[in-house]
Amino acid sequence: MLARAARGTSALLLRGPVQASVRAPRRASSGLPRNTVVLFVPQQEAWVVERMGRFHRILEPGLNILIPVLDRIRYVQSLKEIVINVPEQSAVTLDNVTLQIDGVLYLRIMDPYKASYGVEDPEYAVTQLAQTTMRSELGKLSLDKVFRERESLNASIVDAINQAADCWGIRCLRYEIKDIHVPPRVKESMQMQVEAERRKRATVLESEGTRESAINVAEGKKQAQILASEAEKAERINQAAGEASAVLAKAQAKAEAIRILAAALTQHNGDAAASLTVAEQYVSAFSKLAKDSNTILLPSNPGDITSMVAQAMGVYGALTKPPVPGSQDSVSSGSSRGVQGTDANLDEELDRVKLS
Repeated sequence: MLARAARGTSALLLRGPVQASVRAPRRASSGLPRNTVVLFVPQQEAWVVERMGRFHRILEPGLNILIPVLDRIRYVQSLKEIVINVPEQSAVTLDNVTLQIDGVLYLRIMDPYKASYGVEDPEYAVTQLAQTTMRSELGKLSLDKVFRERESLNASIVDAINQAADCWGIRCLRYEIKDIHVPPRVKESMQMQVEAERRKRATVLESEGTRESAINVAEGKKQAQILASEAEKAERINQAAGEASAVLAKAQAKAEAIRILAAALTQHNGDAAASLTVAEQYVSAFSKLAKDSNTILLPSNPGDITSMVAQAMGVYGALTKPPVPGSQDSVSSGSSRGVQGTDANLDEELDRVKLS
């Protein structure tokens, strides 16, 4: 008897669904079998059994035995994840832009009893709920936020579907927006806005580059001027220090020469040595006359070297003679007479030079 029942069950399963009054087979699930004694339930499916028109139990995957005539398989629910394509629909955003949006819905039946007796068509109910929820959520966002906040929009639709479909025994896993179709005029406006934004960014970047370049050039000139001034300052300091050292060295050398000369004059025959030096300088200076210029001044007796040396030694002796105290008038009168005599001698020398 069991063999005949098994053969009958396999033959009925091969022939597929039965009467037209029986509920159509659900997506991704096997069809409703005939009332038999021995049944084999596939994995990831739940068969709802009614006994005399009342819910009796849910068959688990594997071998199950029913009572003919009394037990009847009323619903076959698939426990796999179901993918439903949400048809394209129109929705109005917060800024009154009409969009055409379609999506994909992923759900799973968690409670076969609620899915069978809680709603007539679970897939259709969830699809309509997803469409209405999507329209309501899009009405809260502007057009720009719709593109930026797609993830938050999907999460909001999933939460709204789960709250409503909890009594149906269905859980929405995720919802994804496939395409968003914008009206042509709005699309053109968006493209113009994007182009203007890009031009604005390019202008801003160009101006920032020009500003940075000008700042760098100014900073370079500033640093160059600072370095040049510091170099000039250091050069002047070094030059001044060198000139001061040279002047000091010359002064020290001259002072040392004067001291040596003074010491030499105080020795024996110092006056004769001084006379010889003066005579040599006179001859050297006289030999250089009329080499650089045509106009020269000559003394009345240029050939008398002895008198010139005597005169120079007299000047030297007058300078080295200590002054006589208490004779200021005589000194002043003598100096005036000496000046007048010197002026007269100079006039005579000039006249002689002109005549010659």
